[in-house]
Amino acid sequence: MHYLVGQIVEGVITGIQPYGAFVYLDSDHKGLIHISEISRGYVKDVTKFLTVGEKVRVKVIDIDTSTNQCKLSLKAVNRNMARQKQKVHRVQKVPKMVIGFQVLADHLDEWIENQIKREEK
Repeated sequence: MHYLVGQIVEGVITGIQPYGAFVYLDSDHKGLIHISEISRGYVKDVTKFLTVGEKVRVKVIDIDTSTNQCKLSLKAVNRNMARQKQKVHRVQKVPKMVIGFQVLADHLDEWIENQIKREEK
């Protein structure tokens, strides 16, 4: 099979290292998903995201034609899903706060008296 940069392909995870995961594409082509291409967020442990034998859809981001090795990206394929998850995490309910100016009104006379005393010194 012939692969092109930018193409979305399916492969199987064949090995995991601290720096990324190896992917079998076909009998002639292998690839690596570098740890920086697994997720948009911080990845401390590749095994938290991928397992050996797992089928993955990845994007080809570079090809070394002399060795048939491909640089692959998982996060480029999962971009929309990652954005949706990030939006869910960002949504927060903020409690209604009814403070107004009452705190200022309660202390205003005291502050004015203190300022007058300072100016008299």
